[in-house]
Amino acid sequence: MKYAKNILETIGNTPLVKVNKLTSTLPCVVLAKYETFNPGNSVKDRMALQMIEDAEVSGILKSGGTIVEATSGNTGMGLALAAIVKGYKLVCIISDKQSKEKIDILKAMGSEVHVCPTDVAPSDPRSYYSTAKRLAKEIPNAWYVNQYDNPSNAKAHYLSTGPEIWEQTGGQITHFVVGVGTGGTISGVGKFLKEKNPDIKIWGVDTYGSVFKKYYETGVFDENEIYPYITEGIGEDILPKNVDFKIIDGFTKVTDKDAAIYTQRLAKEEAMFVGNSAGAAIKGVLQLKEHFKKDDVVVVLFHDHGSRYVGKMYNDDWMREKGFLD
Repeated sequence: MKYAKNILETIGNTPLVKVNKLTSTLPCVVLAKYETFNPGNSVKDRMALQMIEDAEVSGILKSGGTIVEATSGNTGMGLALAAIVKGYKLVCIISDKQSKEKIDILKAMGSEVHVCPTDVAPSDPRSYYSTAKRLAKEIPNAWYVNQYDNPSNAKAHYLSTGPEIWEQTGGQITHFVVGVGTGGTISGVGKFLKEKNPDIKIWGVDTYGSVFKKYYETGVFDENEIYPYITEGIGEDILPKNVDFKIIDGFTKVTDKDAAIYTQRLAKEEAMFVGNSAGAAIKGVLQLKEHFKKDDVVVVLFHDHGSRYVGKMYNDDWMREKGFLD
């Protein structure tokens, strides 16, 4: 008989799926690394398990302990899967800009959820960064994951996502495009692919209101770049240690409106019911058209599932309210 001993053994080995209609104007093949096939429906399952297993080995996560993390939802889901299987408690701190579906899913998986305001500085005691650090100190036998600076985040993608993409493309990949948040995916995958072929280009998709693109291009952390934005799962108002700018070949920024519209278009034109960051990612690929030529193989990573956005990007009333639809 063939079966997984538990749900964690089903993480990884997600398919590559060709994007057809939306990329018909491009000279190259565009393949989506379709991460919704992970059991928690996102790429974050990979690094959540890696971070927990490395913490167990190092001894900082002890039996019966409590895992504490600031999350936009998907990392929390990955942590929830591992916490249930391994017998830990989980406390998730999430910002109020995230979809209600993400909060409800975390609660459904037995997690304790604290919702914090988005529009405050990272150092503000009300921010989800500060709240996570405080709770990790207050709760006995707690471990603060800190996906932003935890090296096991990028390690997970160096060990799994990168090798999968290389094998699935037969080493023919020429470009990797992905939305950047914590930086683990782009840095881990990018490191592996560059070691295989230094000519592979690694492109990050950023959002307006985030510091990444300007910092990459100028080395200046410009606080004037920071302002509220709607796109979920990418962009930051901090510089996570997991973002290895040396590996990245460039950034392109996608507007909230384009990210939302292309999220809907992926569902309606490609039958790909994926999340908000996937809309940003595929629009980013289209914006990079001039960098692609015939016979190139572009891999774009789609982070999570559309079910987490049915009240937002997949709701036309919400889209009209935000000015994204006429």
